[in-house]
Amino acid sequence: MDLKIIYYVHGTTFDNASKKCSGWKQVELNDLGKEQAINLGKNTPYKFDVLFTSDLIRAKESAKLAFPKFQVIEDKRLRECNYGDLDGEDKNQIIYEDHINNPFPNGESLKDVEKRLRDFFKYVKENYKDKTIGIIAHRAPQLAIEVITKNISWEEANANDWRKTGAWQPGWEYCLKKSDLF
Repeated sequence: MDLKIIYYVHGTTFDNASKKCSGWKQVELNDLGKEQAINLGKNTPYKFDVLFTSDLIRAKESAKLAFPKFQVIEDKRLRECNYGDLDGEDKNQIIYEDHINNPFPNGESLKDVEKRLRDFFKYVKENYKDKTIGIIAHRAPQLAIEVITKNISWEEANANDWRKTGAWQPGWEYCLKKSDLF
Protein backbone atom coordinates (compact mmCIF):
# COMPACT_ATOMS: atom_id res chain seq x y z
CA MET A 1 0.00 0.00 0.00
CA ASP A 2 1.32 3.42 -0.96
CA LEU A 3 1.09 6.42 1.36
CA LYS A 4 -0.04 9.79 0.03
CA ILE A 5 1.67 12.81 1.58
CA ILE A 6 0.64 16.45 1.28
CA TYR A 7 3.58 18.61 2.35
CA TYR A 8 3.41 22.25 3.42
CA VAL A 9 6.14 24.59 4.59
CA HIS A 10 5.67 26.90 7.55
CA GLY A 11 5.07 30.62 7.09
CA THR A 12 7.72 33.33 7.18
CA THR A 13 9.41 33.84 10.54
CA PHE A 14 11.27 36.76 12.07
CA ASP A 15 14.52 34.90 11.29
CA ASN A 16 13.47 34.33 7.66
CA ALA A 17 12.74 38.04 7.27
CA SER A 18 16.20 38.82 8.69
CA LYS A 19 17.84 36.36 6.28
CA LYS A 20 18.76 33.97 9.09
CA CYS A 21 18.33 30.22 9.24
CA SER A 22 16.75 28.97 12.44
CA GLY A 23 17.55 25.26 12.47
CA TRP A 24 16.38 23.94 15.86
CA LYS A 25 16.10 27.45 17.30
CA GLN A 26 12.56 28.32 18.38
CA VAL A 27 11.34 31.33 16.39
CA GLU A 28 7.81 32.58 15.81
CA LEU A 29 6.00 33.56 12.65
CA ASN A 30 5.98 37.25 11.85
CA ASP A 31 2.79 38.99 10.64
CA LEU A 32 3.47 37.97 7.03
CA GLY A 33 3.97 34.36 8.11
CA LYS A 34 0.68 34.37 10.02
CA GLU A 35 -1.11 35.77 6.98
CA GLN A 36 0.56 33.16 4.75
CA ALA A 37 -0.58 30.34 7.03
CA ILE A 38 -4.18 31.58 7.12
CA ASN A 39 -4.21 31.94 3.33
CA LEU A 40 -2.67 28.50 2.91
CA GLY A 41 -5.57 26.96 4.78
CA LYS A 42 -8.07 28.88 2.65
CA ASN A 43 -6.39 28.13 -0.69
CA THR A 44 -4.96 24.63 -0.47
CA PRO A 45 -6.36 22.34 -3.16
CA TYR A 46 -5.47 19.22 -1.16
CA LYS A 47 -7.36 17.04 1.30
CA PHE A 48 -5.76 14.90 4.01
CA ASP A 49 -6.94 12.67 6.87
CA VAL A 50 -4.36 13.42 9.54
CA LEU A 51 -1.99 16.36 10.06
CA PHE A 52 1.55 16.09 11.41
CA THR A 53 3.88 18.94 12.22
CA SER A 54 7.36 19.44 13.52
CA ASP A 55 7.53 20.29 17.21
CA LEU A 56 9.15 23.65 16.43
CA ILE A 57 6.88 26.63 17.13
CA ARG A 58 6.92 28.04 13.58
CA ALA A 59 5.49 24.81 12.14
CA LYS A 60 2.99 24.32 14.99
CA GLU A 61 1.76 27.91 14.66
CA SER A 62 1.41 27.55 10.88
CA ALA A 63 -0.63 24.36 11.33
CA LYS A 64 -2.92 25.96 13.92
CA LEU A 65 -3.58 29.00 11.71
CA ALA A 66 -3.93 27.11 8.43
CA PHE A 67 -6.01 24.19 9.65
CA PRO A 68 -7.63 25.16 12.98
CA LYS A 69 -10.16 22.32 12.90
CA PHE A 70 -7.55 19.58 12.62
CA GLN A 71 -5.98 17.89 15.58
CA VAL A 72 -2.27 18.27 14.98
CA ILE A 73 0.20 15.53 15.86
CA GLU A 74 3.66 16.89 16.69
CA ASP A 75 6.69 14.82 15.82
CA LYS A 76 10.28 15.92 16.44
CA ARG A 77 11.51 13.78 13.53
CA LEU A 78 10.00 16.45 11.26
CA ARG A 79 12.29 19.17 12.64
CA GLU A 80 14.50 21.29 10.44
CA CYS A 81 18.13 20.25 10.08
CA ASN A 82 20.10 21.02 13.23
CA TYR A 83 22.63 23.61 12.07
CA GLY A 84 24.39 23.36 15.42
CA ASP A 85 26.66 26.36 15.97
CA LEU A 86 25.03 28.03 12.95
CA ASP A 87 21.42 27.94 14.25
CA GLY A 88 20.11 31.50 13.94
CA GLU A 89 23.04 32.68 11.83
CA ASP A 90 23.08 34.33 8.40
CA LYS A 91 21.50 32.07 5.78
CA ASN A 92 24.56 32.46 3.52
CA GLN A 93 26.49 30.30 6.02
CA ILE A 94 24.04 27.41 5.57
CA ILE A 95 25.32 25.61 2.49
CA TYR A 96 23.39 22.37 2.12
CA GLU A 97 25.68 21.03 -0.58
CA ASP A 98 28.57 21.00 1.92
CA HIS A 99 26.59 19.10 4.54
CA ILE A 100 25.01 16.15 2.79
CA ASN A 101 27.25 13.68 4.63
CA ASN A 102 29.21 16.05 6.88
CA PRO A 103 27.28 17.45 9.85
CA PHE A 104 27.05 21.17 10.48
CA PRO A 105 29.42 22.09 13.36
CA ASN A 106 27.84 20.49 16.47
CA GLY A 107 24.73 19.75 14.40
CA GLU A 108 23.63 17.15 11.90
CA SER A 109 23.99 16.33 8.20
CA LEU A 110 21.24 16.12 5.58
CA LYS A 111 21.67 12.34 5.63
CA ASP A 112 20.79 12.50 9.35
CA VAL A 113 17.57 14.32 8.43
CA GLU A 114 16.84 11.67 5.80
CA LYS A 115 17.30 8.94 8.41
CA ARG A 116 14.80 10.71 10.71
CA LEU A 117 12.27 10.98 7.88
CA ARG A 118 12.63 7.33 6.90
CA ASP A 119 11.96 6.38 10.53
CA PHE A 120 8.94 8.70 10.64
CA PHE A 121 7.50 7.19 7.45
CA LYS A 122 7.91 3.64 8.73
CA TYR A 123 5.86 4.66 11.77
CA VAL A 124 3.22 6.42 9.66
CA LYS A 125 2.87 3.49 7.27
CA GLU A 126 2.33 1.12 10.19
CA ASN A 127 -0.16 3.35 12.01
CA TYR A 128 -1.99 5.32 9.31
CA LYS A 129 -2.36 2.99 6.35
CA ASP A 130 -4.97 3.94 3.78
CA LYS A 131 -4.77 7.56 4.98
CA THR A 132 -3.55 10.70 3.30
CA ILE A 133 -1.28 12.59 5.65
CA GLY A 134 -0.60 16.30 5.76
CA ILE A 135 2.75 17.55 7.03
CA ILE A 136 3.78 21.08 7.94
CA ALA A 137 7.51 21.34 8.45
CA HIS A 138 10.73 22.76 7.02
CA ARG A 139 13.22 22.84 4.16
CA ALA A 140 15.47 19.87 4.98
CA PRO A 141 12.60 17.44 5.69
CA GLN A 142 10.99 18.39 2.39
CA LEU A 143 14.22 17.79 0.51
CA ALA A 144 14.56 14.44 2.32
CA ILE A 145 11.08 13.53 1.06
CA GLU A 146 12.19 14.46 -2.46
CA VAL A 147 15.22 12.15 -2.08
CA ILE A 148 13.13 9.30 -0.64
CA THR A 149 10.07 9.41 -2.91
CA LYS A 150 11.74 10.36 -6.18
CA ASN A 151 14.84 8.22 -5.68
CA ILE A 152 17.12 11.15 -6.46
CA SER A 153 20.39 12.27 -4.94
CA TRP A 154 20.73 15.04 -2.40
CA GLU A 155 22.64 16.97 -5.05
CA GLU A 156 19.60 16.78 -7.36
CA ALA A 157 17.18 17.67 -4.56
CA ASN A 158 19.28 20.71 -3.64
CA ALA A 159 19.62 21.84 -7.26
CA ASN A 160 15.86 21.58 -7.86
CA ASP A 161 14.80 23.11 -4.53
CA TRP A 162 11.79 25.38 -5.14
CA ARG A 163 13.47 27.98 -2.93
CA LYS A 164 16.11 28.36 -5.64
CA THR A 165 13.71 28.17 -8.59
CA GLY A 166 10.98 30.37 -7.07
CA ALA A 167 8.36 27.64 -7.63
CA TRP A 168 6.45 27.87 -4.32
CA GLN A 169 3.01 26.32 -4.29
CA PRO A 170 0.29 25.78 -1.65
CA GLY A 171 1.36 22.20 -0.93
CA TRP A 172 3.28 19.40 -2.61
CA GLU A 173 1.93 15.92 -3.22
CA TYR A 174 4.16 12.89 -2.75
CA CYS A 175 3.56 9.16 -2.93
CA LEU A 176 5.61 6.93 -0.66
CA LYS A 177 5.99 3.32 -1.73
CA LYS A 178 7.10 0.59 0.64
CA SER A 179 10.30 0.19 -1.36
CA ASP A 180 11.15 3.87 -0.69
CA LEU A 181 11.90 3.13 2.96
CA PHE A 182 14.79 0.73 2.49
